[in-house]
Amino acid sequence: MRANLFWLDDDQWQQIEPHLPTDVRGKDRVDDRRVISGILHVLRSGCRWKDCPPQYGPHTTIYNRFSRWAERGIWEKLFRALAQRGRSTQTQMIDSTHIKAHRSAAGGKGGRRGRRSATLAAGATRRSTHSQMLRAVFSPSS
Repeated sequence: MRANLFWLDDDQWQQIEPHLPTDVRGKDRVDDRRVISGILHVLRSGCRWKDCPPQYGPHTTIYNRFSRWAERGIWEKLFRALAQRGRSTQTQMIDSTHIKAHRSAAGGKGGRRGRRSATLAAGATRRSTHSQMLRAVFSPSS
C-alpha cells in the first residue's frame, strides 16, 4: 500500500457514518469508507479523478459518488452537521478551494501598457524578424 494515501480513521468514520444517506436504490453501494477516503484524497491532493490511486476503487465510482451526492446536497448537510459540533482542536477550517489562473493572468495592475525592455531602453538593436521587416518597409529610401 502506498504511504501517501489518505484513509479515514475510526474516529473520523464514526462522526461521518451517521450522516450518510440510507435510501439506497438498486445495488448496494460499495464500501463508503473507501470511496469517501478516495474523494478526500483527490480533493486534498488536487489530482484528477482519473489519477486517483486504485486502492480507493474505480475512479468512475469515486467521481460519480462525489458528483451525485453534491447534486443531492449530501456534502452540504454533512459539512453543516460536522460544523455544528463545534470547533476542533486539530482542524481549523474545511476548505478545498483552489484557483486556476490562465497563464496570461499575471499582468500588472492598471491593464495593458506597452513597456520597453531593458535592452531597448539601453539602445540595443532589435533582433526580431518582424521588427526588421517593418523597418525595411517603413524606413525612408535613401
